[in-house]
Amino acid sequence: MKHAAGTSRRHILRVGAAAIGGGLLAEQKTRALETPGRLGAPLGPYGDRSPFEKAVRWRRETRTPETGSSFTPLQDSVGTLTPSSLHYERHHAGIPTIDPARHRLVIHGLVDRPLSLSVAEIRRLPSVTRIMVLECGGNSSSEWAASTAPDVQRSFGLVSCSEWTGVPLSLLLAEVGVRPGASWVIAEGADACRMERSIPLAKALGDSLVAYGQNGEALRPAQGYPLRLLNPGWEGNTSVKWLHSLKLTDQPYMARDETSKYSDLMPDGKARIFTYQMEAKSVITFPSGGQTLPGPGPYELTGLAWSGRGRIERVEITTDGGKSWVHAKLQEPRLPLAFTRFRLPWRFDGHEAVIASRAIDESGYIQPSPEALIAVRGTNSVYHFNGMKFWRVRADGTVTNVEG
Repeated sequence: MKHAAGTSRRHILRVGAAAIGGGLLAEQKTRALETPGRLGAPLGPYGDRSPFEKAVRWRRETRTPETGSSFTPLQDSVGTLTPSSLHYERHHAGIPTIDPARHRLVIHGLVDRPLSLSVAEIRRLPSVTRIMVLECGGNSSSEWAASTAPDVQRSFGLVSCSEWTGVPLSLLLAEVGVRPGASWVIAEGADACRMERSIPLAKALGDSLVAYGQNGEALRPAQGYPLRLLNPGWEGNTSVKWLHSLKLTDQPYMARDETSKYSDLMPDGKARIFTYQMEAKSVITFPSGGQTLPGPGPYELTGLAWSGRGRIERVEITTDGGKSWVHAKLQEPRLPLAFTRFRLPWRFDGHEAVIASRAIDESGYIQPSPEALIAVRGTNSVYHFNGMKFWRVRADGTVTNVEG
């Protein structure tokens, strides 16, 4: 595989040199003469991206602009971190404007010492920083249907990966003193709908985080500023934004968003609830639906893999519709519960190809085919789809959704 990759890179360099020749140098000299001594743009208080970069989030239209989702443009992503400005969003009642100087987090219920903490007080406590993927439980909901979304953004874009900073929830719970009999933590947000989720105490005492930072700065308002709960590896809806209350109880609250929503309706009509963990998943982001290869030649297949169970151990790629599979190269470091970038040198020969990826995580779990997943789950569900995604590369280089 290393030899093939090296050969492909050398071939690309030879092709590029032959095509460009001395033309590029001549063009650069001409442009330099056209703008002698021209200064660039002045410094600004907050950095902007180049005007030539056009990646934006796609928003699913709803009857009310305050609710709905916006999707990360995975097809334009490089590396493994998602810029805060392109992180997916899911809102149930709009984005509140909250003054951090007036916001407080109340921890109460079955505790010995109820607390009301300001944001400043929380930021004074020992903190941790970790890179973590966040995925909406409804990501890829269109994949349950016979005709699925046409591109990777609309089919898989309710997932992003950021560096998060905050205080372990276990530290705060140790401070208030958990009473015997407590087994659940009810997290509530300060948005208009008072988003509520029931979190098992074992998770809260494990790796849950009360976050105030994202990608080196304060949380964006759309991501829960000034405080949000983060439950690594679990569906995004449990990571309650604009967090203002944590109540310890002896039972779950059976809130709307853990009963009628974010539950899995099975083929027999029964519903599974509290299916928190997100399973292993991967998708090829280039080439993918809506893109076009300019012609035959060497390319690099690339995409993202992640799992709520831990670290990605292996990603396999097929270019013949699943008849055969080869190992992709995984970008190090491979962090648990975070995006892993995978790559594979590939030569497009001008004939139709069907490409897909499947991820295997450290627990041994293998990402299923859509058919295998539907055989167990049926098609009544709208949540927790993690089947493989197949793209058809046509002879003319256009890429479409196989299922579409």
